[in-house]
Amino acid sequence: MKHISINLVLELAANILAPWAVYSLLAPAHGATIGLIGSALPPLLWSLFELARTRRLDSVSVIVLAGILLTVLATMLGGSPKLLQIRENAVSGLVGIAFMASLLLRRPLIYHLAAAIFARQGPEALARLEGFIATPRGIGFFRRMTLFWGIGLILQTSVMIWLVFLWPIGTYLLLSPVIGYGMLGLLFAGTFWYRRRVRMI
Repeated sequence: MKHISINLVLELAANILAPWAVYSLLAPAHGATIGLIGSALPPLLWSLFELARTRRLDSVSVIVLAGILLTVLATMLGGSPKLLQIRENAVSGLVGIAFMASLLLRRPLIYHLAAAIFARQGPEALARLEGFIATPRGIGFFRRMTLFWGIGLILQTSVMIWLVFLWPIGTYLLLSPVIGYGMLGLLFAGTFWYRRRVRMI
């Protein structure tokens, strides 16, 4: 429990306080664009550290890594501060679009993410998941969850881009991660609620 608490504090510091602090230090001397580029480094470094620590390369890790690479690319392209913020936020929107597009597949994207999580629990858990998706109830569950997350991530991106134009950069860097975490929390809560409702394994 103590390890989890320390890890949570470090994650919040890397994703909320550190970006704001880096921007506050760099922007006055080097401008808003350089400040924003610098503020993107702590969350990126933390994500890379977590991937290296867990040493897992599955569907979940691939999506995290793709998000890191897209964020780095968005940052390297430069541009005005607001354009930089918009491009950085577009990453979650692109993931949401990928979720929606995967509805055309026999097994949508949410299933592959669930399979990666169940595989960590052992072959028996993965076999139960395979049995579940082989049923009409299982297929319907994963399709609805994929739609739910796709719409949710696109909505999250829309809200974040709206806040880019609403708030000064410093305020945005400090408060937007809280809102982002809150919206992701609602998506996870909705997922767990629906999972219990359909009595998924």
